[in-house]
Amino acid sequence: MFIDSHCHLDFPEFQSRLPEVLANMAACKVSHALCVSVDIPGFPKVRKLAEDHAHLFASVGVHPDYEDTPEPSFDFLVEEAKHPKVIAIGETGLDYYRMGDRSYESMEWQRERFRTHIRASIASKKPLIIHTRSSSEDTLRILKEEGADRIGGVMHCFTETTEVAKAAMDMGFFISFSGIVTFKSAKDLQETCKQVPLERMLIETDSPYLAPIPYRGKTNEPAWVSKVGEYIADLKGVSVEQLAEQTSSNFFKCFQIDRVIS
Repeated sequence: MFIDSHCHLDFPEFQSRLPEVLANMAACKVSHALCVSVDIPGFPKVRKLAEDHAHLFASVGVHPDYEDTPEPSFDFLVEEAKHPKVIAIGETGLDYYRMGDRSYESMEWQRERFRTHIRASIASKKPLIIHTRSSSEDTLRILKEEGADRIGGVMHCFTETTEVAKAAMDMGFFISFSGIVTFKSAKDLQETCKQVPLERMLIETDSPYLAPIPYRGKTNEPAWVSKVGEYIADLKGVSVEQLAEQTSSNFFKCFQIDRVIS
């Protein structure tokens, strides 16, 4: 059985077809999924999905690239993380991709938001879901400065270098690969994937985005994490069953969940 370690089932793309999406998960042997929060207004929907479905989990956090949105406080994150189905803080991190002509100093709000999430993660003992884009140096620096190695978590939708992966793993983080790894253009990422040990790897869809081959260009969904797993198994020269079992075991370890939950 596979596990989708990062999806957004609360997004509008799924509102009219959630039963179908969940049925597709079962048909493709995807046993669990983590529904990831991106802002405070949308968090109740994320939490409700986890409350209503035993095999879904939730996180609480505000995406680093969401600028015009209520700012999460330390107290809010810690309080919401007490919910038994909220298993992580995030997604959080840094995203300088759309910084454009703005100065480095003008992005300080992102760095402060990131620090708030890390501090809440440590206080609540819930691992971090890290988003980093065009910002890996600062992401790693702030994780180190805030002592994130005490809690760990996952580098989600990983697209950085092998060196960044190793630095994150040294701090106790798992590395999660999405459908991007299946793209023909992702040769460097595929080489990095070969270097990440199976025992430190997760798989995800980031749905509704980044559908893997052979569904590229379509609305992604958790069922298709199976295609990510199949591709990586072939890439690393292991059986699909071994890849599925190891990444599922890693999920429960990373997020401190009792394996019997289903």
